[in-house]
Amino acid sequence: MITQTKKENLSKLKLEYEKLRGTHIDLLKMIAESELPEMVYNSNAIENSTLTLKETEKILLAQALMREVSLRETYEATNLARVIKYLWTRPNYELTVENLELLHQMLLGGINDDYAGRVRQTGEYVRVGWHIAPPPEQVKPLLINLINQYNSEDNKYFLEKIAEFHLQFETIHPFCDGNGRMGRLIINLQFAALGYPPVIIQNKSKRESYYPIFEEWRTQNRADKFSDYLYLALSESFNKRLSYLRGNEIVKLSEYAKNRNISAALITNAAKRQTIPAFRQEGIWRIAKNYIRNNG
Repeated sequence: MITQTKKENLSKLKLEYEKLRGTHIDLLKMIAESELPEMVYNSNAIENSTLTLKETEKILLAQALMREVSLRETYEATNLARVIKYLWTRPNYELTVENLELLHQMLLGGINDDYAGRVRQTGEYVRVGWHIAPPPEQVKPLLINLINQYNSEDNKYFLEKIAEFHLQFETIHPFCDGNGRMGRLIINLQFAALGYPPVIIQNKSKRESYYPIFEEWRTQNRADKFSDYLYLALSESFNKRLSYLRGNEIVKLSEYAKNRNISAALITNAAKRQTIPAFRQEGIWRIAKNYIRNNG
């Protein structure tokens, strides 16, 4: 549940972010470029790609790998990176069925050209686990209704709107392939339109944090868990950018804990709960060296 305290915290972070970002455009661009491999790796790994983060980095830099990987996984990495970079220059990309099909064409092109760039058609049924998605004939009307609903819910808090949109989108499962990656792209598309930085849905915690949200939605029609998940991800994204924008020296959280004689388990738990301004970079928790932690 997004409490008033959480709302106030995000508002405070966004206010400082907006104050600092105007004179640090190049720095923010560098941060985005540096986390591109992480974004690509995590989203593809959630869909069971075997590529490691380092391999993903090398593929995006057109460097040779130490092992043979499938052409599909190579395309999955390069295509997803291309879509993310395409959206960097279009923060107000309009959310329409046609625009989503264009992104899907970019995402699946060269991987499965029979399905790329279009929603499911007659006879194309899909399932995820026990969930069988709606019939293909219902896909476009459901998507149009979902987009209209998202655009008209002015009184609902933005994290709750984005969480519900994602859960409904994945329930509709409009494409034959690529629905998970598309859904995570849309989350950041929606954040960008509202002036928020992108988030990374972490592969490492998918079974504990990401997958259970769909069960809650389908059995209880509740999006609380995912709203909270997005709060943590967005808070972490803000903390990363603000740490650099302030010109702080960044250190590993383990080093910070050691130098201050703090329990590593305790400080890591605080990072996960985002009660300290810590963030992950290449899967490692980090924090500003000069951060003064209270006793809470």
